[in-house]
Amino acid sequence: MAQVERWVDATPARVFEVLSDGWLYPLWVVGTTHMRAVEPTWPKVGSRLHHAVGAWPAMLRDESEVLACEPGRHLVLEARGRPFGTARVDLRLTPERSGTRIVLAEEPSSGPGKWAHNPLLEWVLTQRLTESIGRLAALVERPGSPG
Repeated sequence: MAQVERWVDATPARVFEVLSDGWLYPLWVVGTTHMRAVEPTWPKVGSRLHHAVGAWPAMLRDESEVLACEPGRHLVLEARGRPFGTARVDLRLTPERSGTRIVLAEEPSSGPGKWAHNPLLEWVLTQRLTESIGRLAALVERPGSPG
């Protein structure tokens, strides 16, 4: 399992506010190019984001589903990423000092990403997560944002 963490200068409520806006997903998730739809119940368990990955004309339609949600604390997604299969994405938010410690982990759960999992893939996933958590931090800490 690839895992990264980062402290942000924002409350867990502010971080979860960004995570709860499904339309922001492609701004922080590396590889997602745009949103096609956000179900109105997002981020409740069972709700989905419908997004696209890749570059035109080779874009693929995929989706991510909420498996677990504790507002302000924890979000678990099953992210589909054709042709690589699915991955379990786990975000944990912990109040720390005057901000939040974000832990972001991803583990392939089906398809080629799972059966071909190796140290090189783990390194690539860690690099991707590092960039994603950095983008999330920028959204959360942007000037003028509450919290």
